[in-house]
Amino acid sequence: MNVFKRFISTEYMVKPEIRKGDIPSSREAYGKTLRIAIPAVIEMVSITLMDMVDAMMVGRWLGSYAMTAVGITGQPRMLILSVFMALNIALTAIIARKKGAGDMESARSCLRHGLMLNIVLGLKITFLAILFAHPLMRLARAQPDTIYYAASYFRIMSLILIPQVITMTICVAQRVIGNTKVALKVNVTAKIVAVVLNFLLIEGRFGFPRLEIDGVAWARSIAALVAFGLALASILHKDSPLRLTLKDSWRPCKDMLKTIGKQASNGLLEQVGLRIGFFVYAMVIAELGTDAFAAHFIAQQLMVLSFTFADGIGAATTGLVGQNLGKGRSDLSIMYGKIGLRLALVCAALLSTFCILFRFRFAAIFAPDYPDVVQAAGGLILILAYALPFQTTQLVMGGSLRGAGDTRYVAITMMITVGVLRPFFGFLFAFPLGLGLAGAWITVIIDQMVRLAMLLTRFMKGKWTEAKV
Repeated sequence: MNVFKRFISTEYMVKPEIRKGDIPSSREAYGKTLRIAIPAVIEMVSITLMDMVDAMMVGRWLGSYAMTAVGITGQPRMLILSVFMALNIALTAIIARKKGAGDMESARSCLRHGLMLNIVLGLKITFLAILFAHPLMRLARAQPDTIYYAASYFRIMSLILIPQVITMTICVAQRVIGNTKVALKVNVTAKIVAVVLNFLLIEGRFGFPRLEIDGVAWARSIAALVAFGLALASILHKDSPLRLTLKDSWRPCKDMLKTIGKQASNGLLEQVGLRIGFFVYAMVIAELGTDAFAAHFIAQQLMVLSFTFADGIGAATTGLVGQNLGKGRSDLSIMYGKIGLRLALVCAALLSTFCILFRFRFAAIFAPDYPDVVQAAGGLILILAYALPFQTTQLVMGGSLRGAGDTRYVAITMMITVGVLRPFFGFLFAFPLGLGLAGAWITVIIDQMVRLAMLLTRFMKGKWTEAKV
């Protein structure tokens, strides 16, 4: 019992010699973390569950080729979004610090600059995405039976890139100041709209046209516009801490752009490494065939669900770490990082148990008429169960370091593990060693273990508390 108390108690999380004031009680600190984390977890889990419903509709109504066509667009789309995710990493660190320092005017200025950059970059990238949709799908190793459908889906989704990335930026800013209920409302409402429209458009119900895979794309596009409207309303409201108006100064500020650029360059390094690594890894999976990719796509649904729990906790940890550094309380930043780590371990234990017990039942929901796909997906989910303790904890550790502004180290870590180790070992295990799909997924465990070791080592040394934003 004494060991358990030492593990969970805030009293033992910060060494006496680095304390800068009183340490909150365990009840107070965990309560504060959970008040921010729970809406974020509900939001992300709800989104993922509704994405699963989308995938079930596609798999059950259209077959494995359709699941593969939709799934194979994932990494090219994420590669395009990497620029905007890098920008959001920068905004996270800056807004969290400004919020902690009580400088909300600078936080709002940071958000304004982020939105302007979204529009400028979005216009250029939208044009390129539509123009090169087919070559990108070919590069992603789409097979002849899926490439036409994948390219069509990709083009439609690219049309709403600007509203989508603006929504992402607003939600990131709201989360980092602790207002996670806004992102919950925005994204869950949009996903409900997407599910309803999928029901109507995939097979053409109640007089709506039968659009099949394109119906999924149009449903998600319309839902993205709904999310955009709700997100915009959240920062136009008179009581919003991040309220923006036309009377504000929208003239670009060189100093703010320089600050954002410094943080975003590290975030871009991280995102490019991530997306190239995931892209190459997805190409390896695609080379194994349509059914193999369908099994991979099903197992990924559960992997993404597991990510959402850690991401929700990480959202709370990121904000609290950054805010307390802004207040000059690096000791509390360390404490909240460790609280996030402990909460992530609890989530991992529960999720791993679910994966082991229900892996085949879960897979069968997506492809009941494809027993070979279900069998393969069940094996991948078992591998995921062993990777989850490493996955959830490294996500929270990475969030803590990003919240502190230590984005360069996180970027280097991601470049090494996702950009190099995962695709290299994925190819090695799948083809030269002949382990196929299971071999490609074993590399997930290797990637997550190395990533956790690097991030945890950095966190425990504490140098990240000195990072400048």
